[in-house]
Amino acid sequence: MRTLAETKKEMYSKEQLLEFYRTMVRIRTFEEKAAECFTKGMLAGNIHLSIGQEAAEAGAFAAIGPQDYFTSTHRGHGHAIARGADPKLAMAELFGKKTGYCKGKGGSMHIMDMSLGILGANGIVGGGIPIATGAGYSCKYRGTDQVVLCFFGDGASNEGTFHESINMAAAWDLPVVYIIENNHYGITVDIDRVTKEHDLAKRAVGYGIDGYTIDGNDVEKVYDTVSQAVAKARSGGGPSIVECKTYRQHGHNGGDPGRYRKEGELEYWKSRDPLKLFREAGYLNEDEIAAIEAQVEQEIQEACKFAVDSPYPDESDLMKGIFCE
Repeated sequence: MRTLAETKKEMYSKEQLLEFYRTMVRIRTFEEKAAECFTKGMLAGNIHLSIGQEAAEAGAFAAIGPQDYFTSTHRGHGHAIARGADPKLAMAELFGKKTGYCKGKGGSMHIMDMSLGILGANGIVGGGIPIATGAGYSCKYRGTDQVVLCFFGDGASNEGTFHESINMAAAWDLPVVYIIENNHYGITVDIDRVTKEHDLAKRAVGYGIDGYTIDGNDVEKVYDTVSQAVAKARSGGGPSIVECKTYRQHGHNGGDPGRYRKEGELEYWKSRDPLKLFREAGYLNEDEIAAIEAQVEQEIQEACKFAVDSPYPDESDLMKGIFCE
């Protein structure tokens, strides 16, 4: 009898499997280095890490093209890295340096680069949802085949912007895929305490659109589901909701020890760590895994050095890049 790994090796190319793992490792290593630098007091401001959520990010971005857009959140480093952002420029932005994506003025929660279709990370919970919806309207109005991915968390799904935006997108068949990274916590509050229905994608029924609740730690499942939703949106079929059930292994921010977690909860989710699951599936051999991890480790070390060595903005830069010129 064929194993699942053998079956999936035929479903995905070798390069796809390598890229899935490479992207997840790049996000994990970047976040771990950012956490280390934050602990040492080297960063400008706080950070919100996506360690444990790498599969949702790697799988989703593998499903879109270079012409497409996305909106991000306060927990957005992984989105930018998965999209192909330069780790050097991203790390420099966390350090508040002049060489960062936003010249050191945005910091961890506001990385943006239009050349990559990044319509901005957003420190306001749910703030990216109407932006993504507006971008979807723009795509339809201009008659392009572009699609918008809209990332947000379980907490944002209870904001008014969620319901208002999805109602509009559904009514006008806008090409937006709304991706809920359900990591189970809105800051310190377990989502199960504040919602009656725990499968958040079921809300799609009320708007007459497709909704999918999936294992967000299964990178292939994320890729397959988001690919389906993207194809529908690109062909004029309108929006979808994809809920990725995943887990935030660190606290809400860099200073949160996470003492509100239930006993055994973190250990359970670490046993379902997306990188661990991918390695155990047997898609790649030990040499391939080691080569990716070594290459990425070197890349992130260089990114950190670049950030440390880069200059801070000077006073003459204060008002530059604030307004359209």
